[in-house]
Amino acid sequence: MVELEWSQAIELPRVVGDAAEPADLRKAWVHRAPEDKVLALYRAACAGDEPVPCPWWLRALAAGTLAHREDGFRIEDRVHRLLSRRPGWEFVPWAADGESGYWEFMPSEGGRGGRRTPTTILNTSRHTGWIDVLPAHSGPTPEPLAIAGPGGLRARLGELEAVR
Repeated sequence: MVELEWSQAIELPRVVGDAAEPADLRKAWVHRAPEDKVLALYRAACAGDEPVPCPWWLRALAAGTLAHREDGFRIEDRVHRLLSRRPGWEFVPWAADGESGYWEFMPSEGGRGGRRTPTTILNTSRHTGWIDVLPAHSGPTPEPLAIAGPGGLRARLGELEAVR
């Protein structure tokens, strides 16, 4: 039963497919319910052997590396404000189940030799900078580059955008 309850907890309304920013995706129970109840259900769902789909900030919250869910929201919003002011960056709302969206640098999609996966920025619980970059690539997905928060992203955007 906990698996069903969890799938309902992360389920988004169908209308968020055209979300323009991360805040537009914060409609599921995990975004609105009391934080202690969200954590309790998440921990119960994690009791099995399979990975549990969830937003990056919830993994960080459960690990104790992020103090509050709102801190995760602020990080997502800061990244969005930064990237939405720059040409070529697009927010992609249709991430995996339970995940927040991500951003792609569309000019990097063509590159030399045709279509490839564009430079992608996503939030992560993998480190306390909370931001990973997947460089534009063809073939296997490269290891993500850890970025030191929104300030670190701002400092490296010129470098990331230069790869076309």
